[in-house]
Amino acid sequence: MTSRRDFIKKGGIAIAGLSLSGPVLASSVAGSAVASYVTNRPPEGKRNFTSKAVEATIRKTKREINDPKLAWMFENCFPNTLDTTVEFSMKNGRPDTFVITGDIHAMWLRDSTAQVWPYLPLVNKDKELKDVIAGLVNRQTQCVLVDPYANAFNKEPDPDTEWMSDITDMKPELHERKWEIDSLCYTVRLAYNYWKVSGDTKVFDQDWKRSAQLIYNTFVEQQRKDGVGPYKFQRKTERQLDTLSNEGLGRPVKPVGLINSSFRPSDDATTFGFLIPSNLFAVISLKQMAEISEQVTGDTSFAGRCRALAAEVDQAVKDYGIVKHPKYGDVFAFEVDGYGNATFMDDANIPSLIALPYLDSVKRNDPVYANTRKLIWSYDNPYFFKGKAAEGIGGPHIGYDMIWPMSIIMKAMTSNDDKEIKWCIKTLRDTDADTGFMHETFHKDDPSNFTRSWFAWVNTLFGELILKLVDSGKSNLLEV
Repeated sequence: MTSRRDFIKKGGIAIAGLSLSGPVLASSVAGSAVASYVTNRPPEGKRNFTSKAVEATIRKTKREINDPKLAWMFENCFPNTLDTTVEFSMKNGRPDTFVITGDIHAMWLRDSTAQVWPYLPLVNKDKELKDVIAGLVNRQTQCVLVDPYANAFNKEPDPDTEWMSDITDMKPELHERKWEIDSLCYTVRLAYNYWKVSGDTKVFDQDWKRSAQLIYNTFVEQQRKDGVGPYKFQRKTERQLDTLSNEGLGRPVKPVGLINSSFRPSDDATTFGFLIPSNLFAVISLKQMAEISEQVTGDTSFAGRCRALAAEVDQAVKDYGIVKHPKYGDVFAFEVDGYGNATFMDDANIPSLIALPYLDSVKRNDPVYANTRKLIWSYDNPYFFKGKAAEGIGGPHIGYDMIWPMSIIMKAMTSNDDKEIKWCIKTLRDTDADTGFMHETFHKDDPSNFTRSWFAWVNTLFGELILKLVDSGKSNLLEV
């Protein structure tokens, strides 16, 4: 079975109808070569789902992009989630959507939300697309009810799933059971913003209310004020970050109000359990659950508990998650343990420190964030890599010298500097290995050395960035 870490090189790969044929150079016109790029999307009849609103957006946006390669990449990447990963049906009279990550036939709560995120503004223009998003909210609600500690799920119960031998409370519905705060935050992010855009409250049924209570309960359990909680995880593996120490409990943390996350958004184990980007994400999610409870489900008592927990975690981040760095001053640590230990680094997977404004966790001009941004985009971050082809943030999931395009996209998404944004666009354009798609990682000196040729999250995220620049009147930054 394919592993999330498997290395997939570019040479002649064809996956799920994707034709990785690369660019075709047209004949010379008036003495100048005009680049003509053939779409790498699956043929129309082989696409998983087609949205008229998304197709109209692609046509409209391409007209605003003067660079032919960027226009080609946008056309390939923006609809990649719908083209290749969405599996939609009606279940018990309600929409139901299962979204795979790409080359792994399983649904991560984090990835699936991020994969459909750029389509949310279009749901009122396309009833079928709206049903797809509502179906994903419904599916994620059911996933949380199965197990709020799990990060990834099977479409149907499978007793022979790849990680069924993990030493934890595995169930046939689960693909993997790594406890990551952000998994639950992403389910709230999707449901809340779907409601805000569409006005549709049908997703907030009794099952949603039960799942929201489980999310709250899990956050409280993992504050570890009343013991270590029910979650344990071990795996027989040669990878240190695929298992937890202390018989599956992980390193000790001191109960200070923060929420313990056994694993990071990369699915790697945390060093110190209080992962600051994820705690800040949880603050936002708790406030969103409170608003849903006040305005839709009418549970003001639960709303009050959510707001109180959000305030407690937020204050704990201020007290323990902001640490004085000898070079950069006050910065957000990546992880802390409440005992005074902290890590100064970033990991490209979102939530990350660089992505905090993207998730509305801090303002772009926040002075602590500004200091943190300088730290993590420098050699003072052990997972910052710079080479002949590019510079960017990686992480231990793939390892040394491998840059995640996701980090470059986040640098652009959170930047106030047009020159910096333009550099990011050019770098992304020039490191696709002529496939027309983004990848999980690429080598700092050689973009043809990459992992995962079919990774829908980063493809759609790249499309989101291009669309954001066009819609904000900054198409000139795409002229690289």
